[in-house]
Amino acid sequence: MRSVLALRVSFSAALAIVFAQTLHAESLPAPPRPDMTTLDYGLQARQIADQTWVIEGAVADFARSNGCNIINTAFMGTADGVVVINTGPSRRYGEQQRRLIEKVTGQQVHQVLNLNLHPDYFLGNQAWQDKPVQAQAGSIAGMQAEGAVYEDNLYRICGDWMKGTQAHAAQKPIEPQTLKVGNRTLELRRLQGHTADDLLVIDRQAGVLFAGGLIFADRVPTTPHADIKKWLESLDTLEQWHKQGQFSLVVPSHGPVHQGSRGIAQTRDWLLWLDALMRTHAERGADLAELLQTRVPERFAAWAAQPAEFHRSLVQWFPRYEQQALGPALETEPGTKP
Repeated sequence: MRSVLALRVSFSAALAIVFAQTLHAESLPAPPRPDMTTLDYGLQARQIADQTWVIEGAVADFARSNGCNIINTAFMGTADGVVVINTGPSRRYGEQQRRLIEKVTGQQVHQVLNLNLHPDYFLGNQAWQDKPVQAQAGSIAGMQAEGAVYEDNLYRICGDWMKGTQAHAAQKPIEPQTLKVGNRTLELRRLQGHTADDLLVIDRQAGVLFAGGLIFADRVPTTPHADIKKWLESLDTLEQWHKQGQFSLVVPSHGPVHQGSRGIAQTRDWLLWLDALMRTHAERGADLAELLQTRVPERFAAWAAQPAEFHRSLVQWFPRYEQQALGPALETEPGTKP
């Protein structure tokens, strides 16, 4: 039986490679619609609080039609200049973001923060090299290690939108702290789960949480660097902070800006369901091909990036659950990094 299961693990890994090459995203349109002729992202700044704006990306998966712009970036004005949160998926995005920020605020930028290592958080850094660009040390290491792969992947998906883009990691590490910029006080906090170094920004005066990738709303969460157990713990922490009144408005990196704990509840619901699904199938000896036929519950069916993001998580994670099912000799707790 152990040898049969071992063969299944090997087969699943091979199938994962083949299947990953055939996946394609089903994108939902999001205003403003990028102009593929002029390669203009059509970025718009929406004010969500005093001197606080968000530039909303498509609630979708990476696609040529959206220029790989699926992230919400943001900026805040202060007496000492602007603080920018995330720089988007390309050099072109970063340049257009910079022009928009200068037009809206009329101020110089004080500093730029990348909230994690994923490509749409930092591939626009190229447009900000004359400004202090900071991230947590673990995120910087990840950017340096994976930047070239990110470039290749997004070029393949989004084509001309990515021309001239080169991965520039954040220049300087930043620690969790109370950051005072001009007349503004921002709390920088570190949690884990979506990645090993998730940076969050809380503006308690405005009641706004910039949640990075720890909170998704109306979109399937991405899991390439996830630790599901730690992610769930971080969601519990975020819920406590919300109950304590530390924030009321949530800006997720992916999905609509929203009030309250809706995104926390959605993200937790998905992770618990995904973990239970893979664990149950592994324990009964099902293989990846069978698992990929699973239909998601109705409450998730309308979420963006479905089914592509769901399938990517299965392809990435299920072999680890199969190994767990083999027994203690091969034990690595599923949903955690080995």
